[in-house]
Amino acid sequence: MTSQTYGVPQIELNNGVRIPQFGFGTFQLSADDVTAAVRTALEAGYRHLDTAQAYENEEGVGEGIRQSGVPREEVFVTTKLANDAHGHDNAITALEGSLQRLELEYVDLYLIHWPLPNQDKYVRTWHGFEELVRAGKTRAIGVSNFGVAELERLAHESQIVPAVNQIELHPALQQAELRAQHEARGIATEAWSPLGQGEVLGDPLLTGLAEKYGKTAAQIVLRWHVQIGNIVFPKSATPERIRENLAVFDFELSDADLASIGSLEAGLHTGPDPAEFRG
Repeated sequence: MTSQTYGVPQIELNNGVRIPQFGFGTFQLSADDVTAAVRTALEAGYRHLDTAQAYENEEGVGEGIRQSGVPREEVFVTTKLANDAHGHDNAITALEGSLQRLELEYVDLYLIHWPLPNQDKYVRTWHGFEELVRAGKTRAIGVSNFGVAELERLAHESQIVPAVNQIELHPALQQAELRAQHEARGIATEAWSPLGQGEVLGDPLLTGLAEKYGKTAAQIVLRWHVQIGNIVFPKSATPERIRENLAVFDFELSDADLASIGSLEAGLHTGPDPAEFRG
C-alpha cells in the first residue's frame, strides 16, 4: 500500500508504519560532510535518511536534521547496529548510544546491519530489537544483508517479522530469490548500492534508455528500482547530484524497458558476501 508525500511514494510496512520509498544514504559521508549533505537533501524534498553506527556520522546526520528546520516527525530516520554490538543487551545499549548521537528520542527503523552467522548471535540480537520496538525507541525493526536461511530462522525463533531487509541490489544483482522470499513474508526490500557502485551505468542498454527518456543512466536505474517496488536511498555529497537523484518521479519506464533492464542480471557483487562476512 502506498501514498504520496513530497512527490515520493510511501510504502506501508508490515506493522503499519509508512516509509518514503526514496531516501538519502549517508554511507562513506564523513562527519564533516554529512551535515551539509543531509540539510541539502531535506531542503530538496527528501524525507528519509539512512545511516548506521558503523558510518560514524550519526552526530552529523542529527545536526543536519536540526539545521534543515524540517519537523522531526516528517523525517524517517534509519540506523543500524554495529557489528561489535550483537547480543540482546548490547543491541539495546547500542541504540541508546545512537539516539544520544542523533539527539533524537526515537528512530523510525533500526536494522541489524550484518547477520554475522559465524557468531550465531543474530537471533538473540533480534530479541533485543523486539524489546526496543515495544518500548517505543524505534517505530520499526528490520535486518540488512540477511539471506533466506537467516530469515527462515528468525521466523521460527522470534515473534516480530522484520519490516525490511536491506540488501545489495542493482540491475546486475537483482536478488530474485530473496525478493520472492520478502514478498511471501511481507518484508519490504531496501536496496543498498542501488547503482552498483557506478559499474552498471555505462551499459549500452542503460545509456540508450537515458537518451530515450532524456534522463541520466543513474536516473533510469533509480526509476527502475521505484517501479519494481524497492526502497532506495542513493548518496552523494554534491548538491546538484542530490537534487538530480530525486528527479525520477516525472517519467515512467515502459513495461518493455523494465523487462530489458531485467536482462542485465549478472550476479555482480560490489560488496561482501553476507554469508562469509565476519565484520
